Amino acid sequence: MTTLFEKIKNIIKEDLQVGMEKKDDTHPIALLNKYLRESEEETNKVAKLIERQHMLKEEFQRELTQVEEMLAKRNKQAEIALKANEMSLHETAKHEEALYQAQAERLKEAYQQTSVQLEDLEKKHREMQMKLKDMHIKRLELMGRENAIQVNKKVNSVLDHSTDGKASSRFEDTKRYMDQLETNTNPGFDRSSFDAKIEQLEKELNEKNNNI
Repeated sequence: MTTLFEKIKNIIKEDLQVGMEKKDDTHPIALLNKYLRESEEETNKVAKLIERQHMLKEEFQRELTQVEEMLAKRNKQAEIALKANEMSLHETAKHEEALYQAQAERLKEAYQQTSVQLEDLEKKHREMQMKLKDMHIKRLELMGRENAIQVNKKVNSVLDHSTDGKASSRFEDTKRYMDQLETNTNPGFDRSSFDAKIEQLEKELNEKNNNI
């Protein structure tokens, strides 16, 4: 027979399983889970934007390095052309040097802005992760409280049913059934035992009478 504690264990297990499989969009925990999933998606989107920002920063750095190399090259070429009294080449070199200088300044500014934006994005992403972790902890706390309430309800229900007289009545009915079953299975057991005792007593009395 299933014991009381085994029954409680089975009820709790079934209740937890139903709770895991149940999908009720109006349930507060379900709504919280939905909000958490949406928050996780947004956090992942920010992570991808940060990765893209890293790539842009690296690209600006590469472009700036190339432009600065060309700027230095045209500056040197302008000096060589000037020394050689090649004014046309000198002017061309100086013109391109000015263009590269303007590009370098734009790239430096873009690189700095990208760096600042990246730092801000990384900070906000860390804050989002911490907030998300905090919400996960709160969700677990709420789930723990809800689960404890459900378990207590189930346990109290089982205990109440075991002490309301119905359980005792069932045990008494079972006992009577077993007694009846035993009697039906061995109908001659008590009579045979009784007859044997009487026969023994009669034998002992006869022996005493014969000895007198």
